Amino acid sequence: MDVLKKENFPPSPGIINSLKAGFDLTANHITVILLPFLLNLFLWLGPRLRMDALFNSIKADMLSIWQSGGIPAADIQRAMDLYEAVIPNINLFWLFHTVPVGISSLFLPQGVTQTPLGDPVVWQVSAASLLIWIFSLISLGWVGGGLYFRSIAWLVNVEAQSLNAVRLIVQTILISFAWGILLAFVGIPFFLILAVVLQLNAVLANLVVLFLSLASMWVIVPLFFWSHGIFIKQQNVITSMLSSVQMMRFSLPASSLFVLTVFLLNFGLNFLWRIPPEDSWITLLAIFGHSFVSTALLASSFVYYRDMNIWLQGAVEKLRSLTTKKQA
Repeated sequence: MDVLKKENFPPSPGIINSLKAGFDLTANHITVILLPFLLNLFLWLGPRLRMDALFNSIKADMLSIWQSGGIPAADIQRAMDLYEAVIPNINLFWLFHTVPVGISSLFLPQGVTQTPLGDPVVWQVSAASLLIWIFSLISLGWVGGGLYFRSIAWLVNVEAQSLNAVRLIVQTILISFAWGILLAFVGIPFFLILAVVLQLNAVLANLVVLFLSLASMWVIVPLFFWSHGIFIKQQNVITSMLSSVQMMRFSLPASSLFVLTVFLLNFGLNFLWRIPPEDSWITLLAIFGHSFVSTALLASSFVYYRDMNIWLQGAVEKLRSLTTKKQA
């Protein structure tokens, strides 16, 4: 500890500097926002892929099964009201937006109901094609997400240009599966606990939601940079995850503050982008703004990840050198 006090270590990467660098890189290479811009444009003006016709075709059979199973009529009615309010508005093309590696999207799964060009074209899935559509859209989302992250990594790290696109897409698929398993591991107990508490007291349920949301941050924040090691340092899924956890461990609370800043900026500005009416061409400006800002924030996270790892490596080497000199 005395050695650390005597030595003046260089300051760690700043949040503002990383954000500025990310926005500058995006502004100087504006074509990098092309994929999110085109995806948002498609979700806005393109056709809608829905499954309400499929649901209506099996609704009678579902009611019969529920009634024969002894489910109370009130519960059946609540479930039907929920389905009829949600399912007819879901746009399955939203599945293009995959996590954690994916193309950013402004529009929600429900999509938009009106456009400046009039009522959108509606396509309906059938029972035979539903799984094919889901698999195809998610697969295209993985490919697009891998290429999108790769293009941003190129701006931050020149060496990333040598990365093999096929390998990155494979790693994108693996990290998506791993992320899904992790969310299921965390989410299923969350909803089970919430369902039990809701039966007891609604106020208590709100407190449980707040507590569990804060607790989940201990899982989400350390894994925020999970995918960055794949695109910056050519790591595999497991190594990149361990690298993210290790970096967050040694760079707290600065890295947690950076993650919170990125989240608040992205979440808060989304309210701004959704102000224009869906049937107004002003939405086009909102799409451009969202595509630019979301890409710039992602680029900022790559910059922060790169600089923080360089800083940590330098700090560790300097500490080892000082420790060796002290022992000598």
